[in-house]
Amino acid sequence: MKTEIVENGNQVVATFSGRLDTPAAVQTTEDVKPLLATANKEIVLDCSELEYISSSGLRIFLSIRKEAGAHGSKVIVRNINDDIRQVFMMTGFVSLFEIQ
Repeated sequence: MKTEIVENGNQVVATFSGRLDTPAAVQTTEDVKPLLATANKEIVLDCSELEYISSSGLRIFLSIRKEAGAHGSKVIVRNINDDIRQVFMMTGFVSLFEIQ
């Protein structure tokens, strides 16, 4: 699992690659800490290279949304594959995030 964060003006893009499963969630939690520090900007979670997300991964996304919401920002989730979209639909996450 790889997480890359790039700040671009008033937007911060986090790109997730690989499988965001329970073992990977520990490192990913550390990797997104800089993202939480910029929660006053629009946050884009690019999932074009994300193959799988577990409940631990969903908790990370939820913590990002919570922090952004506390600062009046929004979180956009982009490029999710059909399997991850189904997980988002089953868990109700599709209503929590703007999906593009």
